[in-house]
Amino acid sequence: MLGWTLREVSAALKQGQITPTELCQKCLALIKKTKFLNAYITVSEEVALRQAEESEERYKKGHSLGELDGIPVAVKDNFSTSGIETTCASNMLKGYIPPYNATVVQKLLDQGALLMGKTNLDEFAMGSGSTDGIFGPVKNPWSYSKQYREKRKQKPHGETEDSNWLITGGSSGGSAAAVSAFTCFAALGSDTGGSTRNPAAHCGVVGLKPSYGLVSRHGLIPLVNSMDVPGILTRCVDDAAVVLGVLAGHDCRDSTTVQDPVKPLTLPNLTDVSKLCIGIPKEYHVPELSSEVQSLWSKAAKLFESEGAKVIEVSLPHTRYSIVCYHVLCTSEVASNMARFDGLEYGHRCDINVSTEAMYAATRREGFNDVVRGRILSGNFFLLKENYENYFVRAQKVRRLIANDFVNVFNSGVDVLLTPTTLSEAVPYVEFIKEDNRTRSAQDDIFTQAVNMAGLPAVSVPMALSNQGLPIGLQFIGRAFCDQQLLTIAKWFEKQVQFPVIQLQETMDDCSSVFENEKLTSVSLKQ
Repeated sequence: MLGWTLREVSAALKQGQITPTELCQKCLALIKKTKFLNAYITVSEEVALRQAEESEERYKKGHSLGELDGIPVAVKDNFSTSGIETTCASNMLKGYIPPYNATVVQKLLDQGALLMGKTNLDEFAMGSGSTDGIFGPVKNPWSYSKQYREKRKQKPHGETEDSNWLITGGSSGGSAAAVSAFTCFAALGSDTGGSTRNPAAHCGVVGLKPSYGLVSRHGLIPLVNSMDVPGILTRCVDDAAVVLGVLAGHDCRDSTTVQDPVKPLTLPNLTDVSKLCIGIPKEYHVPELSSEVQSLWSKAAKLFESEGAKVIEVSLPHTRYSIVCYHVLCTSEVASNMARFDGLEYGHRCDINVSTEAMYAATRREGFNDVVRGRILSGNFFLLKENYENYFVRAQKVRRLIANDFVNVFNSGVDVLLTPTTLSEAVPYVEFIKEDNRTRSAQDDIFTQAVNMAGLPAVSVPMALSNQGLPIGLQFIGRAFCDQQLLTIAKWFEKQVQFPVIQLQETMDDCSSVFENEKLTSVSLKQ
């Protein structure tokens, strides 16, 4: 039952095949069994069980709140949760307990969802591997899948079973791993430049980045205000639509949200794609793209073509500037946003009392890791009076050109764009850490960053397994606020490719024994 979709388990709850408490206990047991994945920072066991009891009472009285009532969900640890520690995987916020819920969290709870816990990430969501938080890296569940292990048997001898575990992608790797390992049915991530879609592709799940302004950012600890969007991770496109329908809407506490959003609660079953026009951006054929991803991308385009859809090559000419432009804008907003963490009002504070300036400096040195400090320094450089016009203002102008490229393509009659999500399948951790964070982020988010700068909706859908038995996902990009159309097309594609389910059952016991003596202070099981 834990491998069912959200809709399927919701139907089972309504029919009395299982109770919310039983479902919650099953998920909690699996969270403990998969502790070695390091997907969760905090497991809110007491909270989830109490919520399950309340849900059970509603079902007994026939007063279900909807499809999310009694459904276990997880939340990335950069969303504020009332009474539950919110750390951003950092020393700066370790021990911080917010007094309120983020709007998206509150909306889930209002619908009866069960909060299983807070998931692991890169510190302050700055990264593309979920390897740079203070609680340690997240391990990709596919590292322990039957599909991957069977391929690994062909590898040279002398390699231990866990010497080459795989990254999840980032920065929402904990949420992606939680969904992929069946410990919850949906999870919230955040997406600033691909941080939901990237780990979704590597973990074989669906990752949705809604249109900017469709979902409230209130309570999401900001990275880049003009690009941050709460993301949704589920096991199928239909489930992502269900969650989006709950989350979408105007929020008086977030002025960027729209008044009358589209609420795709139920996606139609698309049977005829002959009237669709699918765009293939020629600039996305980059040299670094793996041959396997390239092959699957072409195969997907031919699939649409064979069903009568019009598939055309399009141009996004300013794409080549997106990485540099994103770096300038991202670090500039990071520098501004991180200024609030000064050791005075909340969060970590050092013991130095020599002066206010010394306290500031020591607090931020102790509270932030090298990646965060590096981005703050870069951003402050770009925002210097003598650099502001040459860097920040120019980057904003280029951002407008990038956004206009998408507008021109969609105005030409294209319904959605079809692109890769990542350059390759998930890579081993030992290989990933050989590159510095900036290089890794630039490489891994090359297909996703421009979407955030343009404020468009995009979804990563798993298509097939690589020769190594690992997931490869493709990305669909839609028009602004046409999220329902985007998901409808993605649902059709998902049905055609029939991506295989991860096979973990036979290997999970072995994995648990391998890690039973390993210290994972990152997982706090609240009793």
